[in-house]
Amino acid sequence: MRFLCLAYGREADWVALPQERRDELLAGDEVLRRRGAMVAVVGEPTVVRAWDGPVERSPGPYAPSDAPLVGFSIVEAADIDEAVELVAATPCAVARGAIEVRPLVAG
Repeated sequence: MRFLCLAYGREADWVALPQERRDELLAGDEVLRRRGAMVAVVGEPTVVRAWDGPVERSPGPYAPSDAPLVGFSIVEAADIDEAVELVAATPCAVARGAIEVRPLVAG
């Protein structure tokens, strides 16, 4: 199954993280870059945050925010649980932003 992942965040929150933590997050983010292809968005989104500990997931969409859309990816995952696990360790999910995860279907 494919998922569209929309990343929201602010540069100031990213640079506030220690360099070592940013390096760790960018290395983990590489997993997302190795998966995916674009098709069409369907279904309800799931929003993922991992700010200060446990991963939070909630029904989306993630619209009310002062954090801009800073990127997106399309990832291959077995289900929404795996997609959430993949994005939970990415820079935006950790650096006080959020990732909106939406299922995709082939058209």
